[in-house]
Amino acid sequence: MTSILHAPDANQLLAELPEVERNAFMADCETVELTFGDVLLQPTDTIAHVYFPIDSFISMIVVIDNDSRLEVAMAGREGMLGSSLILGVAEAPLLALVQGAGSAFRISATNFQRRLLDSPVLHQRLNQYLYVAMNQLAQSTACIHFHQIEARLARWLLMTQDRAGSDQLQLTHEFLAMMLGVRRAGVTMAAIALQARGLIGYHRGAITVLDRPGLIEAACECYVNDCALYARIMRP
Repeated sequence: MTSILHAPDANQLLAELPEVERNAFMADCETVELTFGDVLLQPTDTIAHVYFPIDSFISMIVVIDNDSRLEVAMAGREGMLGSSLILGVAEAPLLALVQGAGSAFRISATNFQRRLLDSPVLHQRLNQYLYVAMNQLAQSTACIHFHQIEARLARWLLMTQDRAGSDQLQLTHEFLAMMLGVRRAGVTMAAIALQARGLIGYHRGAITVLDRPGLIEAACECYVNDCALYARIMRP
C-alpha cells in the first residue's frame, strides 16, 4: 500500500498523511477497480463505502428527473466520494457515476468514521477538502449562469484531462451536454469552435486535447481559480 501511495498517481488526500495515520487508515482499505458507467451512489442512498480514486474519476450529478441531469463536480485522485460522512451525514446528496475507469481505495463507512476519531491530520485534511468542494460547487453554479458554453466546455475538458491523466478523452456529445446543462446542439457548436482553433480534435466520441495552454486561455477563469484554491488550501 505504501508504495502505491508514493506513486505520482496516488490519491493526494492520503499521500501526505503522517506514516502512522496513513498505515492505520490503509489497513482498513481495499483496492477496487471502477468500471466506466458504473453508478456508485444514487441520491438519498445510504453511503456504505467511501472511495479515494487513484487513477479513476467520478462525476457527481444533480438529478431533477429522468431527462434533466447536470454534472456539478468531479472527484479524481485529488478528492474522494462520500464526503458528507465527514459531517456525520450518511445520505448521498448526488448521483455518483464513474466517468473514468481505474482503481480506487475503498473503505467502509463505519471504518471511515471510526478512523476520523483517531486520525487528527486526516480529519483536518478532509475538512479542508470539504471547504474546497463547497467553494467549487458555488463556482460551478455561477459559471453555468454567467459564462459562455465554449469557455465552460474548455474548462470541463481541462478538469477531465487533469483526472484522466491523458490527452485522449472518451466523451460523447450527450455526456458533454449533461456536463454543461445545455442542449447537444450547443455542445456541438462549442466543440466545433474549439476544434477550428486547433485546441482539440473530435471524432466519434473521442476528444483529443491538442493545445493545453491554448485550452486554458479559452476556458473561463473558473478553471484557474479552482486549481489555485485547491493548491492554497490543501498544501501540506
